[in-house]
Amino acid sequence: MIEITPLSHCDGVVAIPGSKSYTHRALIVSSLADGESVLINALRCEDTERTAEALIKFGVSASWENDQVQVLGRGGKFKTSDGRIDVGNSGASMRFLTALAALRKGTTLLDGSERMRKRPIGELLNGLEELGVKAYSEKGNGCPPAIVESRGLKGGTARIKGEESSQFLSGLLMVAPYARREVNIEVTGSLASKPYVDITRDVMSAFGVEIKNQEYRSFFIEAGQRYLPQKYRIEGDASNASYFFSAAAVCRGRVKVENINPVTFQGDIGFLGILERMGCRVSRGSDWIEVLGKELHGIEMDMNEMPDLVPTLAVTAAFARGKTEIRNIRHLRFKESDRLHALAVELGKMGIRTKEGEDRLEVEGGKAHGAEIETYDDHRMAMSFAVAGLVVPGVKIKGERCVDKSFPKFWEVLQRLY
Repeated sequence: MIEITPLSHCDGVVAIPGSKSYTHRALIVSSLADGESVLINALRCEDTERTAEALIKFGVSASWENDQVQVLGRGGKFKTSDGRIDVGNSGASMRFLTALAALRKGTTLLDGSERMRKRPIGELLNGLEELGVKAYSEKGNGCPPAIVESRGLKGGTARIKGEESSQFLSGLLMVAPYARREVNIEVTGSLASKPYVDITRDVMSAFGVEIKNQEYRSFFIEAGQRYLPQKYRIEGDASNASYFFSAAAVCRGRVKVENINPVTFQGDIGFLGILERMGCRVSRGSDWIEVLGKELHGIEMDMNEMPDLVPTLAVTAAFARGKTEIRNIRHLRFKESDRLHALAVELGKMGIRTKEGEDRLEVEGGKAHGAEIETYDDHRMAMSFAVAGLVVPGVKIKGERCVDKSFPKFWEVLQRLY
């Protein structure tokens, strides 16, 4: 457990590490290229290490040196041994590696933590089945462990529901060029977290593969395209930057974040617009962003495309005047924790009134007090509530090392605000 010391004055400069979303995708795509790729400014954390370790089991060489990873791709021809892949608590690893297993001849079993065994994957398995691969849930409940029995990806048309996770679509898109014939993916219902699909397309394009996108309703991948090895620089993580933007907001101070692309495809950069609506001032440079905190007021916000930032927004809202209503976030119940419920419980411990709905959360700004915060082994809960401790004495974060999942140096970087 760690106790956060309130700041007497907030005026700091921090640099954030590379994007987790970009690192995951660049690892998968470079493993499919034929030859050596170098990923610069990659994020080395529990989640991305799970992906890299699995690629090694697929016969791909992946070696880290600080924030750089060297990947020797196999051109889609993976090692043909039966094997078990353990993704721990990494949802992206589970979804992307399940799709990648479709290109590996033989049987692959993919499993993870107890929480992972409750996270849905059925739509992805159905999509793989439609593209000619035998893929199923071991327990028949649409959740991991997942089993993929494959002799390669045939191709054709797959239909998947878009509401649960954009990672199902991203996984299929990344492996689609290696199908024996063209692939068409049709999305039914609304697509959650569209910006993450844009990140997938951006990485695929950088490695030489193009997708035809029909307004996020259908995606066409021409057969025969191949990824080319690259020296690829990964931009800073907008999700991880959000905690420092929030710190400036709640402390009514100033924080400059370096190593961040203000015009990134990462949807979480939209948090800056939210802070501006709440009363902050934002300045943007070529590779930096500065937030100047002012008096905050509550807003209404649809957060469907920024689900990972709901905890950051909810904690920020606790220090705003009036009510903040966060809508269209049902898929938060299937993250590392049921984040909707967890936020309501932990904010309540701090004396902040909330109202939890099936797909929404209302936060009434008020006078918060210190509390022991349960993180539910959820990195985003730990980092968001750490921000509250910069203002309120007595905030203690339990299980603080859960940040290793996405931002191992978070506590060190936070110290730079003091």
